[in-house]
Amino acid sequence: MCCSIKTGQLTNSEFHASENPAPPYSTPAADGISASEVSAGLPSPLAEASTSLPAHLQDLTDRARGYVAAASSANTRKAYASDWKHFSAWCRRQNLSPLPPDPQVVGLYITACASGSAERGGKPNSVSTIERRLAAIGWNCAQRGMPLERKDRAIATVMAGIRNRHAAPPRQKEAILPEDLIAMLETLDRGSLRGLRDRAMLLIGFAGGLRRSEITGLDLGRDQTEDGRGWIEIFDKGALLTLRGKTGWREVDVGRGSSDATCPVAALETWIKFAKLAKGPLFRRVTGQGKNVGPDRLNDQEVARLVKKTALAAGVRGDLSEAEREQKFAGHSLRAGLASSAEVDERHVQKQLGHASAEMTRRYQRRRDRFRVNLTKAAGL
Repeated sequence: MCCSIKTGQLTNSEFHASENPAPPYSTPAADGISASEVSAGLPSPLAEASTSLPAHLQDLTDRARGYVAAASSANTRKAYASDWKHFSAWCRRQNLSPLPPDPQVVGLYITACASGSAERGGKPNSVSTIERRLAAIGWNCAQRGMPLERKDRAIATVMAGIRNRHAAPPRQKEAILPEDLIAMLETLDRGSLRGLRDRAMLLIGFAGGLRRSEITGLDLGRDQTEDGRGWIEIFDKGALLTLRGKTGWREVDVGRGSSDATCPVAALETWIKFAKLAKGPLFRRVTGQGKNVGPDRLNDQEVARLVKKTALAAGVRGDLSEAEREQKFAGHSLRAGLASSAEVDERHVQKQLGHASAEMTRRYQRRRDRFRVNLTKAAGL
């Protein structure tokens, strides 16, 4: 940048660390913050306090740390840890310190992310990735008792410019429609434990409109595991799924299908029976050359891999190249498929997917009639 661009009160010269070799915020390490804490992914706000608390309060301190961890999902914590590590590494290369947080430093960092210079040989990050990195920095700073002022012009104005210049429409995953799902089920081995498990996962994920973490987070009953995100109850007319989502607990009704071949509840019952499951995680790893069922819960990434693998094997969207098809299908394809296929009142689909607004549900409806209400004709034209 050769011109004097202002970001709030910042001129371009203030944004170049090389022109200010030792500004107040470029100390190698912040006062009172160890190098290990700076690089740690997920700090506890009680870390320092616990050292001065009486011994009899240690148990409460440990429990509080557990609640801190439970405040966000495992995927969110993993992403935030990775983003904080990325930010800290960039700061070290620039001879800057990530703590205490300085809006000018963060403004420089997100600029580097947008330009592709945040890491050696890197590519420009998408706007959504930059927004997530910014959220991760704010979260990590807050946990250390050093809140970041994200409304500062050094951050807010730069971020607004990044959105205006680089934002693009979201790339939605392709919806798995009923005919696609049936073809995908035919690619699975019905005589193997893995095939029975995968069949149940696909059907319950579609019929329940579930997120991949909701599928793999299911237990066979209530309060059976610490990492469970819900449980199932099977009745004559269907299955009731109780799920812990982003906004709290919700119930999802999954009715029985018109035939056993495509019934999600029948698929669940078959998997449970032949896997000999009685307690704990519902969907587990199959080991021993497909002959044994282990105790460990499947990772939610397995849902995305399963959808991609079976969609490719079934020839879904065969008009596209294999690389394009791999990009179009993921775990969300099941949710989008239900939203696009269910011929019922929209509010029932909204409830099933756990959306707070009908507008969010419409984003999942790939086949809806967008011109059913024609305001042009209604206006007399």
